[in-house]
Amino acid sequence: MSCPLLFAQSPEGLFFKPSVGTATPSTPEIAISVSKYDSTVRVVDTEQFPVQGNITKIAALLGFIQLKLNKYAIIANTVEETGKLAGHTLYKIIQHSIVPVSTNQVVDSDEASYLSLLETQLTNATLFFSYTYDLTNSLQRNEKIGNNSTNTFNWKQCDTRFFWNHYLSQELRELTVQEPRVDRFIQPIIYGYAKCVETILAQTPISLALITRRSRFRAGTRYFRRGIDDDGNVANFNETEQVLITWPTGTSEHQIFSLLQTRGSVPVYWAEINNLKYKPNLVLGENSIDSTKKHFDQQISLYGRNYLVSLVNQKGYELPVKEAYENIVRQLDNPDVLYNYFDFHHECRHMKWHRVKLLIEQLQDAGLKNTDCFHKIVDSQGQTLKIVSEQNSVVRTNCMDCLDRTNVVQSVLAHWVLQRELQTANVLKDENDLWESDKKLLSLFQNLWADNADAVSFSYSGTGALKTDFTRTGKRTKAGAFNDFVNSASRYYQNNLTDGPRQDSYDLFLGNFQPTTSSLGRSPFSDNRPSYIQTLPTIIYAALTVFGATIFFPKYHFTSFKNLMFFLTATIVLTLSGKFVIKNGMQFVNWPDLVQLKFLTTESTSTKDKKDKDVKYLPSPSYYKPNNQRKSD
Repeated sequence: MSCPLLFAQSPEGLFFKPSVGTATPSTPEIAISVSKYDSTVRVVDTEQFPVQGNITKIAALLGFIQLKLNKYAIIANTVEETGKLAGHTLYKIIQHSIVPVSTNQVVDSDEASYLSLLETQLTNATLFFSYTYDLTNSLQRNEKIGNNSTNTFNWKQCDTRFFWNHYLSQELRELTVQEPRVDRFIQPIIYGYAKCVETILAQTPISLALITRRSRFRAGTRYFRRGIDDDGNVANFNETEQVLITWPTGTSEHQIFSLLQTRGSVPVYWAEINNLKYKPNLVLGENSIDSTKKHFDQQISLYGRNYLVSLVNQKGYELPVKEAYENIVRQLDNPDVLYNYFDFHHECRHMKWHRVKLLIEQLQDAGLKNTDCFHKIVDSQGQTLKIVSEQNSVVRTNCMDCLDRTNVVQSVLAHWVLQRELQTANVLKDENDLWESDKKLLSLFQNLWADNADAVSFSYSGTGALKTDFTRTGKRTKAGAFNDFVNSASRYYQNNLTDGPRQDSYDLFLGNFQPTTSSLGRSPFSDNRPSYIQTLPTIIYAALTVFGATIFFPKYHFTSFKNLMFFLTATIVLTLSGKFVIKNGMQFVNWPDLVQLKFLTTESTSTKDKKDKDVKYLPSPSYYKPNNQRKSD
């Protein structure tokens, strides 16, 4: 079992040891050191832990990462409690540190860039953990593997899909082979959401928790991670678990329910290539049947029957993705993969969002039951007395981004199942009793799901979720629609002009790019575009400044000859530059630097007076534009 640690910096390096002693005569306590001379992580006696100097208590050690010039410890300094799940305290990391092993190492521009990426990842991420409960696994999986004790769990049985610091903890995990006591230093964390609230319904105390786990495979940002990879991993895959615990008075037995839902990008090869236009270029790749089969084979082995809910539009820009999904499911011809289409925007047009409930009827017709959830009875100590039922299927929902429409549908499904769970637990004794009539519980439920929607959305799109006014209040509002407009504009700006470093931060943190083996030679952060491409934004900014100055701060008056000349010159520069930027939008997108995008290729050009080659970005020839193809047909 992991625990808070004591952390010390000394002239010899970094030291860590448990802040809570559990030593016995047969198993004395140990410490961990990282030498400043060779950066090796070692097990040492606690006597070697410094007794003077800078010694602090930290919440957790996430692990270590080697950059180009130095090794760094990634530390969770402080946390806040987000609730108790069946007696297990949940924590959110709110302050972190990136501590160099060697304090006198020179930091060059590349090292500074890597550190900035790590800071971006840690600052933006919503990271959660528990010292006594495995948050990477669902209640049902924890029960099956024996991680159901009230005070400990085995990190070796974590679900590696959601073990967010898996790469950072590699050296610590390797040390446990020779020294099992290193287990205490390994703290698995999840990226996503975890909160538990308590209330009373019908004179029965209950707890309601919501946990979302973001997969570390094919993780990244909205337009730089779409579709599926060769290993069957899809972009923006999240597992969301709603947990209900009832604490009826007069008995020591408690009932626990768990409902799992998943979301993930449409599992075919596809992408949207940014070009500064509001709608990027939608492209499809080669037939993905092998990768898609891997994906659903894994999903079926983990969750059982998959009820697929596709919310992609059935006309216009999104249609090729919908058709590709349907075609690949037909090719699979798997009885445990049941495809269901729901035209979200058509059915819910004019803000008629209550019509999402029509989807439930559709899923019921396909065989889904609101009783298909994990249900167990435990004693007052949390020990399992009886497994009443297991969840044998899952609803896998997606829209284009697996964000906004998906959030609404998942919350409606959770609402539907919660009603049945409360009836099964005998909290609602009359079939006509509806849990949402309790305004406090309804508010807690809606805010859990809306906050969860924002957390998932920030990680992928860079903004909060759209349509959360419905999730948070149960109805669509004009204020919510305006907020969606603001978020959509922010997404456009970020996804085109700032998301490159954000994608790099994922790839660096997760080990998809390792500076120690990949940073030889030219810097990965070099801008190899032609100089006129690099210079043009500065020219546009200067022209905009002159344009504004001639209007708002004219010299003498606006129609003076000198002022008009500046105004016309700025107008001509802006017009010509704007046309060039629109025509060559791909060259001005902020692309990732560390890991090559499969849907993107580069063309190198060189001149006689330049040693280095200029780079031009182009769509990969292995992807095609289905919309253009349809027009030509």
